[in-house]
Amino acid sequence: MTSQTVVIHKILPASREAVFDAWLDAAGMREWMCPGAVTSSDVTLEPRVGGHFRIVMWGPEGQVVNTGEYRVLERPAKLEFTWISERWGGQETLVTVELHQRDAKCELVLTHRRFPIGHSTLQLEKGWGEILGKLAGSVRAW
Repeated sequence: MTSQTVVIHKILPASREAVFDAWLDAAGMREWMCPGAVTSSDVTLEPRVGGHFRIVMWGPEGQVVNTGEYRVLERPAKLEFTWISERWGGQETLVTVELHQRDAKCELVLTHRRFPIGHSTLQLEKGWGEILGKLAGSVRAW
């Protein structure tokens, strides 16, 4: 299997505990898990190691279903989960979210591994960047 890796850094205006908790809050995630033309998301989470999630993103061109399984939940420092998107033919990818406290802010490092060759890394970076920008606005309101 050939694949690509994308790494994104983002400073968020919140503690790493608040950011960690936001990743496991289905109601909040519905608001910020909306990249690009996505207007809303339906989110179902089972936040435990071995638990599953399902995120259906709705946009002008219909829906995209993303599913996965939590592999690591180490509050407040790290989350790791598989990410399986219809968009990529159901290939399992791996997302790691590392959280570092930086004074009153949180540095988030998102690494998306095993992203299929032939799909745009720039598009993936843009999508995660938009998601993390909305997450920053969400945790600021907490």
